[in-house]
Amino acid sequence: MFTGIVREVGSVVTTRGGAGGVRLEIAAPRTAPLVEVGGSVSVNGVCLTAESVDGDSLVFHAVPETLSRSTLGDLATGAAVNLEPALLAGDALGGHIVQGHVDGVGRVQSVEAEGEGLRVIVEAPAEILRYCVEKGSITVEGVSLTIAELHDDAFGVALIPHTLAETTLVTLEPGRHVNVEVDALAKYVERLLAPRLGR
Repeated sequence: MFTGIVREVGSVVTTRGGAGGVRLEIAAPRTAPLVEVGGSVSVNGVCLTAESVDGDSLVFHAVPETLSRSTLGDLATGAAVNLEPALLAGDALGGHIVQGHVDGVGRVQSVEAEGEGLRVIVEAPAEILRYCVEKGSITVEGVSLTIAELHDDAFGVALIPHTLAETTLVTLEPGRHVNVEVDALAKYVERLLAPRLGR
């Protein structure tokens, strides 16, 4: 479990593999000391298991299921990634409950300056938008954000200066694909209510 509060921007050291699976080595000097082999880390919003910890580096393996639902297969050497180690009992829940189970991939439609921050519109499939509500929570690239606006085919978020300074979202541009995870509570509520609504 995570909070969507990025603790470090790491860097991809090596990436090997293809559709059958990808091995990722990520330089993470602040995160690696906090992780043991077998521990979970959110990498751009995707929960991955640390296969090895070597000094300041972490090694993960992304399987076909993960690659089909996320952008991890597109990562290249040198790419910056948002990192968050798993939540520990007693840690502050500063964002919202994030599972690291990416629901799908969105596409950045527009990025516009808004005061000292940015307004970003992300196109998303209907199966993601059905769980979105204005002022509700959503995770983009592992970052907990508040939905500022909704459209028929997209949602918008307002990025504050701190978020831009501490995550990779400062590099967003139109056309870029991003990992999206909706608020898990919305899915549980739908599942519980479905029998009563005759679905």
